[in-house]
Amino acid sequence: MSDTATLSPTSLGNAPYDVERVRQDFPILTRLVHKRKGRPGKPLVYLDNGASAQKPRQVIDAMSHLLENDYANVHRGVHFLSQRSTDLYEGTRDKVAAFLNAPSRENIVFTRNATEAFNLLAQSWGRRFLKAGDAVLISWMEHHANIVPWQLLRDQIGIEIKVVPVLDDGSLDMSAYAQLLTDNVKLVSITHASNVLGTVNPAKRIAQLAHAKGIPVAFDGSQAAVHQPVDVQAIDADFYVFTGHKLYGPTGIGVMYGKMEHLNAMPPWQGGGDMISTVSFAHTTYREAPYRFEAGTPAIVEGIGLGAAIDYVTALGMDAIHAHEQRLLAYATGRLSEIDGVRIIGTAPDKAAIISFTMDGIHPHDIGTLLDSRGVAVRVGRHCAEPLMDRFGVGATARASFAAYNTEAEVDALVDAVLATKSFFG
Repeated sequence: MSDTATLSPTSLGNAPYDVERVRQDFPILTRLVHKRKGRPGKPLVYLDNGASAQKPRQVIDAMSHLLENDYANVHRGVHFLSQRSTDLYEGTRDKVAAFLNAPSRENIVFTRNATEAFNLLAQSWGRRFLKAGDAVLISWMEHHANIVPWQLLRDQIGIEIKVVPVLDDGSLDMSAYAQLLTDNVKLVSITHASNVLGTVNPAKRIAQLAHAKGIPVAFDGSQAAVHQPVDVQAIDADFYVFTGHKLYGPTGIGVMYGKMEHLNAMPPWQGGGDMISTVSFAHTTYREAPYRFEAGTPAIVEGIGLGAAIDYVTALGMDAIHAHEQRLLAYATGRLSEIDGVRIIGTAPDKAAIISFTMDGIHPHDIGTLLDSRGVAVRVGRHCAEPLMDRFGVGATARASFAAYNTEAEVDALVDAVLATKSFFG
């Protein structure tokens, strides 16, 4: 196998988006689920992409190839395999920078996931630049990963947390947002796209309003970076966070982009190997950003898997993926809206390919179980967004989230399963 043999989608060329060809790259999509003696099984209809996307062969092969041929610990090794692994691993930093249109590879910090990135932001930037009485402004639609780290910091140093309300259609209340940008707000930390509602927030406008008052802005891009092109310079993000496993890459690898003036002013969060310049018992000096934030042996294999995933979606084209998913979103929204008793939570005009819904008289866990019996995998529960569930007066929802490999036929399978669920409960 050559070093680049698995980095492009199967024979796409310049042809129009061909979802059936894309599906050939995902081995798991041919799986039959609930296959037992006397039962042939159900074709997998995987609509749980908002939780974690499936992996193309190109990512699987890149990770296997490293383990079989080039694996060694990265950084500082002088032997061939260490240098080879380091080049491949650090190559992902270049790919992430290009993927986000970051000014430099040094803007890219690797973390375990988006959650760790927000904890890093809170415990490094927050502890350095916030004090008791200062406020962090978040929104009602945040994932717990962008709520709890700020609560921990509040309990540690006495900051305040302010919350931007959400309108009934799931849009961010931009009028309230502008009014909440008071003098004590020192950071806006807000999702780019909601993992429950699908709402895509106006990131550039959010940043413009905050920057007009000298307030930096951090975005949770865990959902947005999967569904659409992201340009951190165009939206003028101070920080931008996403995770690899939703972007067709492996778990255990995430990204925090930061402007260099922020990263260079932030102290290390964790200490240990690889983030140091010199160590003595009396004093330790630290490397420059981004390496000062990457203590210990990193997720080498996962990092290279993320690089392969970025190669994959780049070859497909994020614009093409976005257009395909928007067609699915429109089709699924139309079909589900026709079913009596189905309530879609989140109907903002600008949405990522995510639909959360409830059914009259049927608990979401029962919805998920009965859909699963027909091979349709959705996520049910509170989606790590409990305040948002309370805002819309629901205990939980079922969530179907679409990806580059989903089809209209799978939307039909979802709708058929929902109708069967409704019929089952009479």
